[in-house]
Amino acid sequence: MRKLYFLCAFLLIVSCKKEVNSLKKPTFLIGEWKRLNDKPGSQTYEMWNTNLVGMGYTMKGKKRSFQEILSIIKINDTLYLEVKGINEKPTLFKFTNQTDTSFVCENLQNEFPKKITYFKDGKQLKAMVEADDFRIDFIFDKVN
Repeated sequence: MRKLYFLCAFLLIVSCKKEVNSLKKPTFLIGEWKRLNDKPGSQTYEMWNTNLVGMGYTMKGKKRSFQEILSIIKINDTLYLEVKGINEKPTLFKFTNQTDTSFVCENLQNEFPKKITYFKDGKQLKAMVEADDFRIDFIFDKVN
């Protein structure tokens, strides 16, 4: 009977450990990225630190025309992408799919975007933000 208790305890520990490991944060984001496919006159950047807190911003000339704070956070054993614009409350996008070099997160109640995808393609970082029949593609090269 004692062996059965040890076996159950071992199986519980192993199954819990697998669950924690499945929440691997997307470290492929880390670094400073410069968008290659911007509109003329604009330049967009994303910078992600080792804590997976990032900043995205767009410059038009010498003025910052857009800025948002991006964070990968864990809530109740689930990963989320938290997006916060200037003077806005954060919007959460729940991770729905993930590999070592990509993730998809969604918030179907959000007007735009409803779905955000990031993936590593060779040395480039690519992202898509989309809702219904509208999508914006981002292609980034690493700055450093």
